[in-house]
Amino acid sequence: MSMVVFFFFMLFFAASCDVTATENSVSFSFSSFTLNNTNFTLLGDSSLCTNGVVRLTNAAITSSSGAVIYTYPIPLFHPPTATFASFSTTFSFSISNLNPTSSGDGLAFFLSPNLSFSAPLGLPSAFVAVEFDTRLDSRFDDPNENHVGFDVDAMKSLKTGDPILHGIDLKSGNTIIAWIDYNADRTLVTVFLSYSLPKPVDPVLSVKFNLSKHFRNPVYVGFSASTPGITEIHQIHSWTFRSAFAPARTRLPPHNVSVVGTVPVSGSGSASVSNSTFSKKRDKGAGIGVLVAGSVAFFVVFSILGYVFVRRQRGGRAEDFQNGFVACPRAFDYRELKSATREFHPSRIVGHGSFGTVYKAFFISSGTIAAVKRSRHSHEGKTEFLAELSIIAGLRHKNLVQLQGWCVEKGELLLVYDFMPNGSLDKMLYKEPERGRLLSWSDRVNIALGLASVLVYLHQECEQRVIHRDIKAGNILLDGNMNPRLGDFGLAKLMDHDKSPVSTLTAGTMGYLAPEYLQYGKATEKSDVFSYGVVVLEVGCGRRPIEREGTKMVNLIEWVWGLHHEGRVVEGADKRLNGEFEEEEMRKLLLLGLSCANPDSAERPSMRRVLQILNNEAPPLFVPKVKPTLTFSSDLPLTIEDIMSDGEEFSTSQSMCEIKIN
Repeated sequence: MSMVVFFFFMLFFAASCDVTATENSVSFSFSSFTLNNTNFTLLGDSSLCTNGVVRLTNAAITSSSGAVIYTYPIPLFHPPTATFASFSTTFSFSISNLNPTSSGDGLAFFLSPNLSFSAPLGLPSAFVAVEFDTRLDSRFDDPNENHVGFDVDAMKSLKTGDPILHGIDLKSGNTIIAWIDYNADRTLVTVFLSYSLPKPVDPVLSVKFNLSKHFRNPVYVGFSASTPGITEIHQIHSWTFRSAFAPARTRLPPHNVSVVGTVPVSGSGSASVSNSTFSKKRDKGAGIGVLVAGSVAFFVVFSILGYVFVRRQRGGRAEDFQNGFVACPRAFDYRELKSATREFHPSRIVGHGSFGTVYKAFFISSGTIAAVKRSRHSHEGKTEFLAELSIIAGLRHKNLVQLQGWCVEKGELLLVYDFMPNGSLDKMLYKEPERGRLLSWSDRVNIALGLASVLVYLHQECEQRVIHRDIKAGNILLDGNMNPRLGDFGLAKLMDHDKSPVSTLTAGTMGYLAPEYLQYGKATEKSDVFSYGVVVLEVGCGRRPIEREGTKMVNLIEWVWGLHHEGRVVEGADKRLNGEFEEEEMRKLLLLGLSCANPDSAERPSMRRVLQILNNEAPPLFVPKVKPTLTFSSDLPLTIEDIMSDGEEFSTSQSMCEIKIN
């Protein structure tokens, strides 16, 4: 019954509406930013928070810059009529100052014909921008550390305005609403700021500038920001934009809608590009209305029939799985994934995740490559699949493996990820030099930094803490530039920041498990820190967490700590580097690994402190010469020899032995 009502409502709505779109006009609205919306693209260090806010910079690293853009270039110039569009954009943002003794660079709204980001403030090489500047830089003749500037291809503003005169402190951390209007007839840019609605009468900045002389090709629109060190956090909360090629006598529609906490009619993150030709004749508008009504009717009927057909074909399994669960970027067709992996042929296997096998997939139609993870067809596999999907779908960070989509058909549970051409860290780290490129010292430092950065994000910057629980070299993938991407969230757990960890079944990989987690089954961010420490030692030493030497099992942590006790920890460096590294930097890295792998969880640093140490923003931690020991009340064995039975074979061709204690 509800479908019938919806059908007649759509017919009535389509027949009664006037067609008022203008050729090449563009409008879109993001009341919040969600992962399944492809109309925006994150660049650089920008990341998507679980509360629907885009964070442009990561304040935990030495310097950071990021951007978010509307995915598609927007035409502002119409060659046949030689007219330029007017536009209006409204957005809400916040700049939080973390260190009162220093300032970041602020953020900017920009238009640019390219995406070659090489200018200050994280801007493209060519741009027109309105900057919200929070730094006094004499090189650019800045008036103060709290101003709005209009910039063209350079950071020296053509004109500036003072938001303090309007009661606005840019780096107060409060949510600020900004309105930027461009009137093509008057060639006038105006900027308004307020903490709340309605739109103010007086602009903070007003500039005469003819954009038609600067932009003839379509432009990208978006926001960029940068910060040196732990100084500022820049966030975009919501964003609407509209452009129109309007005659001189026609005013741009008023743009005074709320963008804070409201959802547009078209839904969160809606976007539309209008390409209909405006008709001045009422009868032609009515004719178009009838045409639209007919199209809508056909679409609705087709959708109903398609829905019934799919339900019958799939038995409702995929839909039931999706309902009330999570909105992912794309639901792939099973036949498409089967074809792309050559029917999951063994030759396409590139690795194994916590819940199944990973295949390399070639999509002939698009010419792209992806990684497809296939479950083990078990209840356990499905549980871990659900865990991975629910967590990774809500995260966005440059050092996370990006999820493309999913598929639940034919009894299969499948995830589709970006393909990482350099494979996993363990395969790259332990390959022989004659079999390919050896990881250089700079590669290894970059891996330690990138992994630390994403763990800071998971532990402290998400709405809910994410405890990964299975950080290991095999779950760290390397992109084409050897940048690390953390993947495999099959064992991850979400926690509120104010909640204590709960006891669970211990799961993970031997050699990476923290003693207290192995003993009590309580996963915390400190157990992730322990695993990170093991990875850091692997990266520096080129040795596996557990190796057999003759008849003895050697633990990497104990081996490095023994070298530290003798005052020669640098001798633990990977011999294949041939000494091509800074000795003090190697010492710092290995001691940092030991401090993270301290048996006493209370003595381990937070991941934010780790990142500060790596970036020389905090002094290294003291590491005792003798490895601390812990006493547990339980009789559960903690030594490698006790855990491994005498009859169990340990293969040195594998990077680790995976165990689960039930």
